[in-house]
Amino acid sequence: MGDIIISRAYGTEPTEGAVFLVDGIWPRGVRKEDLKLAGWARDVAPSPELRLWFGHRPERFDEFRLRYRRELDGKPDAVRPLLEAARQGPVTLLYGAKDTEHNNAVVLREFLRDRLTATARR
Repeated sequence: MGDIIISRAYGTEPTEGAVFLVDGIWPRGVRKEDLKLAGWARDVAPSPELRLWFGHRPERFDEFRLRYRRELDGKPDAVRPLLEAARQGPVTLLYGAKDTEHNNAVVLREFLRDRLTATARR
């Protein structure tokens, strides 16, 4: 099982292994050719309604985490490619948010790690 790294999509941080963009919206100012992606996993992004409600407000992050994880529970087909890639080696989840601690990639990494750990215990 590989590590799951999160990194901003603006090329300022290292990426490793299979690289997936995990936002529903393409990051502004980034050309598609500039990202060496294994895939754009837009189906794992928070719903537009949840994204707008959260609005990157840190005081809403705990509730956002709960709601987003509920959404991810209902998207097993969308999550599966990320889990399969993580079982093979390192994975990098790219996101566009400025806040490095309160964003969907943080929650998605937790969710994927929890799923991988649960599967390994069986």
